[in-house]
Amino acid sequence: MALSSFEPNPVPTGGLLSLQDALERFLRNPAFSLGVSGYGAYPPVNVFDDGDGLVVIAELPGFEPSDVNVTGQNRTLTITSRRKGESGTGVVGFHRRERALGEFSRSIQLPDEFDLSRAAARYEAGVLKIQVPRRESAKPRQIGIQTA
Repeated sequence: MALSSFEPNPVPTGGLLSLQDALERFLRNPAFSLGVSGYGAYPPVNVFDDGDGLVVIAELPGFEPSDVNVTGQNRTLTITSRRKGESGTGVVGFHRRERALGEFSRSIQLPDEFDLSRAAARYEAGVLKIQVPRRESAKPRQIGIQTA
């Protein structure tokens, strides 16, 4: 005899929410990796098209702008830096350590229609914003109509 639970007021999206939870647990599993774009990739980035070009926003709290390197080669945009340890603070041991130390590198592949040679970066309040304009050849242009 099979037992099934009875809910007096079942939630119509309950099954979907439990599926979403199971998928998130699976993607966070250390045995499963999506590489540099997977869960926990550092720094976290948002990439979106604003109409004029591509915008990349990376969270880099606690970094000096002079310590962050942004490079572009071919279609690859790369952000690199190094988080230094707590030097000179007399730290003997940790109760909890969640902030990773050392070097990091995050590369993002861009479509051909964006021009990395004209990219500009700005760092403010721990947020790095990189704007990569669209190539002139990739921008839509108005074509005039001639009359006969």
